[in-house]
Amino acid sequence: MDINEVARASGMPASTLRYYEEKGLIASVGRRGLRRTFEPRVVERLALIALGRAAGFSLEEIARIFGPDGRPAIDRQLLAGKADQLDRTIRRLSTMRDGLRHAAACTAPSHMECPKFRRLMSAAAAEARKERPGRSGADNALNRTSRLAASHR
Repeated sequence: MDINEVARASGMPASTLRYYEEKGLIASVGRRGLRRTFEPRVVERLALIALGRAAGFSLEEIARIFGPDGRPAIDRQLLAGKADQLDRTIRRLSTMRDGLRHAAACTAPSHMECPKFRRLMSAAAAEARKERPGRSGADNALNRTSRLAASHR
C-alpha cells in the first residue's frame, strides 16, 4: 500500500504517518516512485497506536508495546497503571464537574458569598501556589479541590 492508501484506510494524514515512521512506530517497506509503501498490516498497527493515544499513552509508551518482531507485546501492568491513572482523572474531573454544577445552581446572591464555592476556590489557589514538579498548576489545583470537595460531601 502506498502512503496515500494507508492514510485513507487509517484516517491519519500522511504527515502523521511520516512522523510515526520517524519515531520508529511504523516502518515503510519501500517506495513506489517518491511515495513510501507499507505492508497492509500497518493499518492494524495504526489502529493500536490510535487506541493507545486515545487512552492517554505517550508515543514512547506506545513504542514499548511492540516487541522486537513488531508484534504487540502489551505489558499488562502498564495497562493496569494507565487504568488507575484514568480512574484518578475521572474522579478529579467528576469533582470539578460537580463544583461547576453547584456554582451554576447556587442560590447565593454572589458566588463569593457561597461557602462551598469559597472553599473550593481557596483550595485551588493554595494548590496552584504549591505547584508540584512535573504537574501543571491546573492539575494540582484540581487534585486539591477534589480532596477538599470529597471531604465536604
